Amino acid sequence: MRLSLGLEARQVQVQKLAPRMIQSMEILQLAQMALQERIELEMSENPLLEMQDPETDFQEDPYAEAESPDAPAESEKELVVDEKQDNAEDFERLDELDRELPEFFDESPRRSANQMSEDADRKHDQIANIAARPESLHDHLLHQLGELDLHPDVREIAERIVSCLDSQDGGYFRSSLEDLLPPHADREQIKLAREALSVVQSLDPPGIAARDLRECLLLQLTPDMPFYEELKTIITSHLEDLRDNRLPQIKRKTGYSIEHIQATWDELRKLNPKPAAGFAETHVPTVTPDVQVEKGEDGRYHVVVDEYRTPQLRISEYYRSRLANGTATDEEKEFIRRKLNAAQWLIDSIEQRRNTLAKVAQEIVNYQQRFLDEGPEFIEPLKMQQIAEKVGVHVTTISRAVDDKWIQTPRGILPLRRFFVGGTQSSDGEEVAWDTIRLKLQEVVDQEDKSNPYSDEDLVRQLERHGLKVARRTITKYRQKMGIPGSRQRRDWAKIAN
Repeated sequence: MRLSLGLEARQVQVQKLAPRMIQSMEILQLAQMALQERIELEMSENPLLEMQDPETDFQEDPYAEAESPDAPAESEKELVVDEKQDNAEDFERLDELDRELPEFFDESPRRSANQMSEDADRKHDQIANIAARPESLHDHLLHQLGELDLHPDVREIAERIVSCLDSQDGGYFRSSLEDLLPPHADREQIKLAREALSVVQSLDPPGIAARDLRECLLLQLTPDMPFYEELKTIITSHLEDLRDNRLPQIKRKTGYSIEHIQATWDELRKLNPKPAAGFAETHVPTVTPDVQVEKGEDGRYHVVVDEYRTPQLRISEYYRSRLANGTATDEEKEFIRRKLNAAQWLIDSIEQRRNTLAKVAQEIVNYQQRFLDEGPEFIEPLKMQQIAEKVGVHVTTISRAVDDKWIQTPRGILPLRRFFVGGTQSSDGEEVAWDTIRLKLQEVVDQEDKSNPYSDEDLVRQLERHGLKVARRTITKYRQKMGIPGSRQRRDWAKIAN
């Protein structure tokens, strides 16, 4: 093999996207909130972009009475301060000086007092609706420790234990006491560490700082609870049997009746396996629908793109006039032309996003009208390729258009991707969505005899009776995803005993 350096001419065909097309695809894929942030960023960088207010951007009345040519011009009138008069006309002229000096004053229409008041109220509501920071698990436990009279060494180790607890993990103590002590700790230090752990485990919420599920449940028991001794016995020695619904084995080993074990199990369900779950910070994202569905008088659904939340942009008339009247320098002209192209591209991309989203959402709604009328069990199998052929675009455009987009329907606010589902053929050859199969599977399980629940093979046969042909492995997969336990766990031993 010989290596050499040299120049070589080759002709290759490469597909490249124009910057304008790339920007258009990026704008299309943005969610509603992300689009607003993008517009705000572009406006801060491009002075030619202005917010358009449809309520104030009106044209002058063409039927307004024209001024007499003999009347003196407004700018030629002399300002006279007459203490005997209110001088209303003079003050009005002072207020309109911004129209006489366009280089220094904004020519856009002034916002009315009502509009500024509405904006202020809207911002006030946003601030008022911001959730206050809740008390953290660490603050809650440290506050309780501060009220206890503890030995300084015990308090120090207890604070270390609290720092190791994670509310997302339920508040379990996953570390070891040896990790919190110096190397070669003596018996006294180990004794203080165990005392510190016992102190933390006595705090609220009950079960905190447990090292496993069994200890967590035992820490929550109190002698005045119903079935206290039975709970203590089952949690200590038969928790795995209870998890797997092996009640006959618990009956044989403890001598308790099935009814007694079932009643104890009901009390056990009142305990909290994750004591710190209430302190976990759960982020609930704000969902803003991009499109809305309205039902017309003809009984069909029509899509309306939400125009209110997307700011309307326009090109600044001031910079247009600077470029048109020739008063700008060469550097200013180059700057204005460059920013003008960027601003126009952005406005066109937003308009194209609006049109594409409206077309795609309308085709989806047309296809899934039965779902909107009758419920989730009537959703139709739908692929993105089908919508792409209807709209006349590439399937990747459909994927970008529905990505992180939401639609407000009579069935609630749903992601647009929710309407794209796979399916299979029923016994009569019709396409059936997987969502319909999952709903039917849940219905069959809910109506089964719990003393003799269906196995996965039985579930296959039950669905075939409803015209749905599904493989057993598919039933098993869906059952596990839906959180439906196996037939052994679903068996009700109390009904068998009776």
